[in-house]
Amino acid sequence: MSETSPLVEAQEKFINAVTAQAMAAESIALDKAVGRTLYSDLSATEDSPPYHRAIVEGFLVNNAETQGASEESPASFKIVAQVAPGDATCPSFGPGEAIEVQTGSILPDGQVAIVRMWEAKRDGDSFSISRPFPPRFFIEDKGCDIQQGDLIIKAGSMLTPEHIGIIASLGIGEASVARRPRVTVFASGDEVIPFTAPFKPGMIRDCNSPMLEAAVYEAGGLPTLGGIMGDNFDTFVGAVRNTLEKADMIVISGGTAVGGRDFISDLIKEVGELLVDGVPMRSGRPLIMGIAAGKPIVCVAGHPPEALRGFQLFAAPAIAKLMGQDVELPKDQAQQSPQ
Repeated sequence: MSETSPLVEAQEKFINAVTAQAMAAESIALDKAVGRTLYSDLSATEDSPPYHRAIVEGFLVNNAETQGASEESPASFKIVAQVAPGDATCPSFGPGEAIEVQTGSILPDGQVAIVRMWEAKRDGDSFSISRPFPPRFFIEDKGCDIQQGDLIIKAGSMLTPEHIGIIASLGIGEASVARRPRVTVFASGDEVIPFTAPFKPGMIRDCNSPMLEAAVYEAGGLPTLGGIMGDNFDTFVGAVRNTLEKADMIVISGGTAVGGRDFISDLIKEVGELLVDGVPMRSGRPLIMGIAAGKPIVCVAGHPPEALRGFQLFAAPAIAKLMGQDVELPKDQAQQSPQ
């Protein structure tokens, strides 16, 4: 039996502490709902299709009258009426009679079938067939796709274009979705400058903030840039505390240790609970996680590729859980090695 890796242990410890479905519900128009997370189970409000309907063009007949039909002994029918899509009812017909139907036409209950156009030898308002037809042949019965009360989309599902189509088919114009988490992104370090600022030797452009801002948005959150924080501990603590009053989550890049001090670890201890203080794997020391005021804090490396890797391993699953999605912990694609 294989042992759980240090990475998975760290992921589980952190994700288990994140509150599931912490975001409140909000109703949005269906045309804005793709990519959003469904808040509650959605059950069908009606049958789909809502009535029996034809799925081909042809002639509606009593299928019992087709039994015994053959090339040698064809069965003949007289066309007495027609029904088109949009008609509220299908005309009735008697023995030896048929109704001309179009795709989507409403149809009745009972032992009836549709004879496709190319299977009928038509002569004016009559036609003949040379084979039997089974009951309900080429008829889509009411509720055959979805029945009223059926669970059609599970809470926590990220709505796809297919979901949108299903919801619209039931006449529902809005979706109840989880509010997107507000995630504030900080960069840290006295040497870090805005990426648009004039470059100076010894400085590092802050490419992590826009990168992580984009990653937050892609993961379903609403990103806000908190700015670049210097290596002043008390100032950084104050900024994080102020941010916790309005944000649902915080992501910090860099600043793991400053002047021999476990800077971010101490910061998280100051404002909340430290859960993960590094992971024994390659470039794992900067991976630091905690919870403050019930809100997740994720610190990732300052090196951009490792920052994004840490975000994908820890921050993205946390955003998903906040919205109520079923979280499957992502695997690390980089080669892992114990420190």
